[in-house]
Amino acid sequence: MDELVHVPVMPQEVIRYLAPPEGGLVIDATLGEGGHSALFLDASPRIHLVGLDADATMLERAAWRLAPYSQRCTLRHIWFDDYFSSYREPERPMAVLFDLGISMYHFRQSGRGFALREQERLDMRLNPSSQTTAETIVNTCGEQEIADLIFRFGEERYSRRIAAEIVKRRRQAPIETAAELAAIVAGCVPPGYRYGRIHPATRTFQALRIAVNSELDRLQRALDAAIDVLADGGRLGVISFHSLEDRIVKHTFRQRRNRSMAEARTPMSSSEQVQIITRKPLIAEPQECRANPASRSAKFRVIAKGKGVS
Repeated sequence: MDELVHVPVMPQEVIRYLAPPEGGLVIDATLGEGGHSALFLDASPRIHLVGLDADATMLERAAWRLAPYSQRCTLRHIWFDDYFSSYREPERPMAVLFDLGISMYHFRQSGRGFALREQERLDMRLNPSSQTTAETIVNTCGEQEIADLIFRFGEERYSRRIAAEIVKRRRQAPIETAAELAAIVAGCVPPGYRYGRIHPATRTFQALRIAVNSELDRLQRALDAAIDVLADGGRLGVISFHSLEDRIVKHTFRQRRNRSMAEARTPMSSSEQVQIITRKPLIAEPQECRANPASRSAKFRVIAKGKGVS
């Protein structure tokens, strides 16, 4: 195993808000390299864990990291929405964590075109067995469809200009690599935007990755299903990294809380209450942001479920 290891974001906050004091089942819905899972398993010998990931390579990396805890953890190769929609564990979880986005491994070593400046094929699949790739989208979809995709999933103001340039360039030759696409985007936006705080193709790449992996649709389905299966007194936390993810989390949490409040007013109601624990999202401390720049945009929200939640 190589030395590149993804550093888990907001580790202290995750354990403080999610680790069940009495132990029980914890589900790491976005296992990655197992950083958060190791923290949970370290927190108490009474915690046992199920880790999920759609990428078999990440499962292998996590298995290596979590080998000391092999008696208390089970790793599953599955998309998190599929897992929670057909939940089959013998007990309900006391805690569920979603740490959204992708790991440093995907950017630096996967060879799947996530990094803007690399001469890698435009793949962007988190599960390499999936059919649609970013290369397929940029070379076969219509200009309007590409523009809408980049605007919707990347919130990119120059989406139409970028889509037009993509279609123009692919008529000359197929767009095949990440570096090639990044250069096309950088070359068609205004100079002031080109030399801004982030690379001008960042939002376009985000949009393609989200589209290829159906990330937002999967998140919505998974959140609803995961809240349903939480144990009495259980908690669910989500770390998001951009406004599209956070919007879904915030809306879902509020919707489920309001629904539970309405049901609680029904005579003889036996429904479990849902309470938002973090009135505002938690963010990483300045010290963590300096040590781990990936944490700068992280937002952590937590919800709890149970008849006695307050």
